[in-house]
Amino acid sequence: MTWYALQHKPAQGDRAVQHLQNQDIACFYPKIEVEKIKAGKRTRKLEPLFPGYVFVNLEQTDPMWAKLRSTRGVLRIVSFANRPAPIDDEVIAHIKSSMDKVAEQGGIKPGQPIELDDGPFKGISAIFQAYDGEERAIVLISFMQKQQQVKVPVSVIRS
Repeated sequence: MTWYALQHKPAQGDRAVQHLQNQDIACFYPKIEVEKIKAGKRTRKLEPLFPGYVFVNLEQTDPMWAKLRSTRGVLRIVSFANRPAPIDDEVIAHIKSSMDKVAEQGGIKPGQPIELDDGPFKGISAIFQAYDGEERAIVLISFMQKQQQVKVPVSVIRS
């Protein structure tokens, strides 16, 4: 079986996957957890890795091809020269393994030791406390035999 891409209707990716799975079609709709700031609050939500696209695993001779276009949520089959464009299994396997690695890492967690790469505290070890907006983070550094809270740009943090 080969992987192919389907374009789904705007904001209907989950609906398309549900209806494709109801027809026993193997689907892959990769999503990643994204942090966003909304109304001043940091929130996490799952978003598609490839917005607008769902991957399906079918044989070229499968009779389900005729039903794909009329499946709820599906807009069209990604094609070139009126032929569905196949996607190598290695590409899908790489995407899946990369997503697993990202999920394992899970970002910087409170209490995690870090190092600062730039600015006045370059080279100093610190302990991550929390994010302070999108651009800054609060860290603890040891200074004059006491732990001090310092706000630093997120870009200078190395875990």
